Amino acid sequence: MKITKEIKTAILVIASILLFIWGYSYLKGRDLLIEYKIFYVQYDNVEGLAVSAPVTINGLIVGKVNRIELQNQTGKLLVELQIKTDFPISKSSVVNLYEPGLIGGKQIQIVPNFSDSTLAKSGETLQSGVKQGLTDLVAEKLTPLQDKVEKMVVSTDIFVKNLNSILDTNTKETIKSSIINLNESLKELQIATKSVNGILDDNKFKINSTLTNIDKVSSDFSKISDSISKANIGKTIKNLEQTLSKVNLIMADVQSGKGTLGKLMKDDVLYSNLNKTSKEIELLLQDVRLNPTRYVNVSLFGKKNKPYNAPVKDSITIKTK
Repeated sequence: MKITKEIKTAILVIASILLFIWGYSYLKGRDLLIEYKIFYVQYDNVEGLAVSAPVTINGLIVGKVNRIELQNQTGKLLVELQIKTDFPISKSSVVNLYEPGLIGGKQIQIVPNFSDSTLAKSGETLQSGVKQGLTDLVAEKLTPLQDKVEKMVVSTDIFVKNLNSILDTNTKETIKSSIINLNESLKELQIATKSVNGILDDNKFKINSTLTNIDKVSSDFSKISDSISKANIGKTIKNLEQTLSKVNLIMADVQSGKGTLGKLMKDDVLYSNLNKTSKEIELLLQDVRLNPTRYVNVSLFGKKNKPYNAPVKDSITIKTK
């Protein structure tokens, strides 16, 4: 069978028309060779959402926004979603309107409900939702911060006014004078510091020698400590305790009147006798000194000695306790 030129021309025209239709649809985001699912969702406000905005499931792009229409009866916006996936989407799945970043506009996010086994069919309306984006979160956080900043600015303004009212001319001059005096004090302190550094440099050898002596004394003290620790201190203390115990026994005997020392301290008769004997010895020595001839009678020329006269007071009075 011979194909005429007219048939070839018709086939070429029809192919061109079909190719044009397919290219036009492809450029608009719809591939005629792929089967799509259409879902609808309603929003009160879709600010920032544009046609051809991507539709994602868990971050994966599975479709786009095909159309946005304003409903005259309710004033809501009807968004048509074109989905090109066989992923099972249940009827109770939520379609969120969210903002992925500061730029790029808003997108649609499908959150599947895996516990619902009833699948949504093409052409059905799904449940809508709105997820706060980064801009909304920033605005929400900045609003109370803005109020605090405004309050702080007002408080700062009041503080500055009060400070200006306090800092009159005399006060300012006083503060300036104080600052000048502080600078002079710092200069004097710097000079004193230099002087101290000079003294330290001049006496560095002496300081080092002193520190060396201190180290030597510490070493000697450490040796003495070692010697003391090695000595039998326990035995010495034990002997001292025994000695003190014996002294305590002796003192107890003295207090109880035992022994010579105890009798001297406790026996009144012995004390009186000793006192009386001491007094008689004293009188005897006095009489010997005053009347030696009474005890030694020596005459070279036969002269007669004077008669002995007894002392007026030869009685001895002994006081007893």
